Amino acid sequence: MEPRAAIALIAQFEWPIEWPDRSELLRYAGVWVGVWLGVLVAAWLADFIAVRVIVRFVRAIVSKTSTTIDDIFVEHKVLQRLTRVVPALVVHSAAPLLFPEGNAGVEVVQRLANAWMIIAVARSADVFLDALVTIGQRSQGTRDKPIRSYVQVAKILLWMATGILTVAVLMDKSPWALLTGLGAMTAIILLVFKDSILGFVASIQIATNDLVRVGDWISMERYGADGDVIDIGLYSVKVQNWDKTVSAIPTKAFTSDSFKNWRGMTESGGRRIKRALSIDMGSVRFLDEEDIARLSKLDVLSESISGRAAEVATWNEQRGIDTTELANGRRLTNLGSFRAYLDAYLSAHPDISDEMTFLVRQLAPGPEGLPIEIYVFSTEQRWVQYEGIIGDIFDHLIASLPTFGLRPFQRPTGADLSALAAATDSR
Repeated sequence: MEPRAAIALIAQFEWPIEWPDRSELLRYAGVWVGVWLGVLVAAWLADFIAVRVIVRFVRAIVSKTSTTIDDIFVEHKVLQRLTRVVPALVVHSAAPLLFPEGNAGVEVVQRLANAWMIIAVARSADVFLDALVTIGQRSQGTRDKPIRSYVQVAKILLWMATGILTVAVLMDKSPWALLTGLGAMTAIILLVFKDSILGFVASIQIATNDLVRVGDWISMERYGADGDVIDIGLYSVKVQNWDKTVSAIPTKAFTSDSFKNWRGMTESGGRRIKRALSIDMGSVRFLDEEDIARLSKLDVLSESISGRAAEVATWNEQRGIDTTELANGRRLTNLGSFRAYLDAYLSAHPDISDEMTFLVRQLAPGPEGLPIEIYVFSTEQRWVQYEGIIGDIFDHLIASLPTFGLRPFQRPTGADLSALAAATDSR
């Protein structure tokens, strides 16, 4: 007997059923249950074949190809998610066998199967988008672009569309009718997805204006971030700080707050050294002949100081300056000679760039002494090596100050006060 005929006969029995009819009913019911079990087994077998046979066959082919793009799709299980449509197709096709002709159950089962297929396709599309992110991160041209934020927006739209289609299928309504109803909820939707909308707009502005890329070193004091950008998402930008902590900064903050991007330094090939050495103004004096002769023995300064001394002497002589008084005319000073030495020393330094800004200048004097600032660029950008270069330069300069009769300025310490107290007691 055909299954649908058995199901039709079962529907014709009148209750209470007499015993002879009951035996007939059980026979027909057995056929009906067998049909249901057969459909479920067929769906399971179809799923098993799709996942265990077809997917494995495709993986074997992909593993032998030279390109890596198909491997990424396999890693994200795009095809495996898509094969979940197969058992729903079997159930959808066999639905007329499960109920009498014209029964509303056929339509209900088919609606459920359709909803299953929509969700299965959406899940496959979801991991497909994840695979696109991976491809973009591995590609040289798109590695530093905020691809993840765009994909997150696409996922939001995908699952919104999936939800609308699923509800429309289950209710047997047109999706456009549901969208018309959602129009009245626009204000609520905008409120719920406010951060997503702002993040998406910010991502577009970041990409368009090239504000931040993955791998950039940025500093953002408001959020305590100082390190490399490791991810640009729809809602936040992740920064791995130098202490290995990770800061999550709202994406929209990069278009509304100030931050410092060190990419320009990296691309320039140099790293700025801007540091000052404070000089005790009480140690500044004119040079005498003995000082000039002694400083002329310095290799980097000999030619410069000799020429400068001759120039000053000629200038004073031409104008009949009385050089017996030190304040008359022009004189060389130990501070000016130190600046000339500093300029020559840095010019000869192998790790200081001669193609970028090179400046040794005297800042305004104040309560902290007279600052001599170095404003140059190191050719070494790596942090540890960069700090080592600065340390070596200032070690040398501080140690060289007594050669010029100069003293560094610093506030009195405990040792200074103890020495003063001892000197006062000895009196």
